[in-house]
Amino acid sequence: MLQTESTVVVIDNTWAKRALIIWIPKGTKKKSAWLWEMVVVVVKSASSTWTVKKGQVMRAMIVRTRKEVRRNDWTYIRFWDNAVVLLDINDKWELKPKWKRIFWPIAREIRDLWFKELSNIAEEVI
Repeated sequence: MLQTESTVVVIDNTWAKRALIIWIPKGTKKKSAWLWEMVVVVVKSASSTWTVKKGQVMRAMIVRTRKEVRRNDWTYIRFWDNAVVLLDINDKWELKPKWKRIFWPIAREIRDLWFKELSNIAEEVI
């Protein structure tokens, strides 16, 4: 469960390191975002050699949370940090991953729900 002003780690190869959640677009009074939800983030620290720069506002999907999430088989999954993957919106308003590689594990629920492209480029799905 992440709120606005939460700091998250970016785990794809855009070389952005940290980001800050500035808006949760689901409804006007939504206060928290869970795993697999989309948020709007601002990049707080990034490598200077890539196209993603510090201060850039982008859309992202939450792929890991420190708060545990209950699965359908009554088990719980919890990660050691909060992480997002940056997304890109094309001309047809389809959300695609910004780059082609995810370095760290992501939750299985992302593949099961609707975003299979993220799980295909991830190193490991837990």
